[in-house]
Amino acid sequence: MSAPDTPAGPAGLPMSVPAPGLPARVRIHEVGPRDGLQNERTLVPVAVKAEFIRRLAEAGLTTIEATSFVHPTWVPQLADAEQLMPLIDDVSARLPVLVPNERGLERALALGAREIAVFASATESFAKANLNRTVDQALEMFAPVVTRAREAGVAVRGYLSMCFGDPWEGPVPVSQTVSVSRRLIDMGCAEVSLGDTIGVATPGHVEELLATLNEAGVANDRLAVHFHDTYGQALANTLAALQHGVTTVDASAGGLGGCPYAKSATGNLATEDLVWMLDGLGIETGVDLGRLTATSVWMARHLGRPSPSRTVRALSQKET
Repeated sequence: MSAPDTPAGPAGLPMSVPAPGLPARVRIHEVGPRDGLQNERTLVPVAVKAEFIRRLAEAGLTTIEATSFVHPTWVPQLADAEQLMPLIDDVSARLPVLVPNERGLERALALGAREIAVFASATESFAKANLNRTVDQALEMFAPVVTRAREAGVAVRGYLSMCFGDPWEGPVPVSQTVSVSRRLIDMGCAEVSLGDTIGVATPGHVEELLATLNEAGVANDRLAVHFHDTYGQALANTLAALQHGVTTVDASAGGLGGCPYAKSATGNLATEDLVWMLDGLGIETGVDLGRLTATSVWMARHLGRPSPSRTVRALSQKET
């Protein structure tokens, strides 16, 4: 498939005006092909998924979460992981995959996965809804997965959901999130992604959590942030994390995604909205915003609906 026309934005915009106290470069952890598509009602053909990943890499994204090795009955949208992986083995990007247990790890390793992620919860209610386990039981399940992966030379990321609020339990104490984060690090996770699964975080809360994690011995280079835009706070929260020194940000092309186990979770922070802000701050990402926007417009057509990303809509107006 040939690349679509690249949407052109206003000449010279956004103007780059660096702000003090921010990192020079940010690594975007693109989650659209996995976290984005897993909540879509439309079952996307495997060839389209492969092309999506390829176009994201061509747009300059260097870490693209490709798929998940969960049981097909849990997430039928990603039931084609075995078919997808051989189609993208030549993509020049890091391609981590989500694994839920040792069986999932075996499937991923058999297909040559070099990075995996496990998925934990900071709250008991979400652990029960998502994994049908307590927090402790889920961590016990992940421990041998992390050990086996590291023995195989595979890097492990730990996702932590409900870090700021839970739809059943309400506000989540900072100490609770810090405790589970610390356990994931101690287990062997190289990085923990702090998920605002239902989008209720605010900048002060972000700063307090990050500072408390630092006090607990978790350095910024072991942390990533994963914000949802339910209440329009995702970019503000990201900026707070950058000001604190975090340099890895999760985002989803076109703002795809949500969470099938938390109905109040709306889409992820759109990668295009993030790149627009970072470009304006003079922070390097290596991402070509025009190519990325064109990719999201292309995927939106396959999904049969417009992208929720404001930047995608603004830059692609000439096509409508």
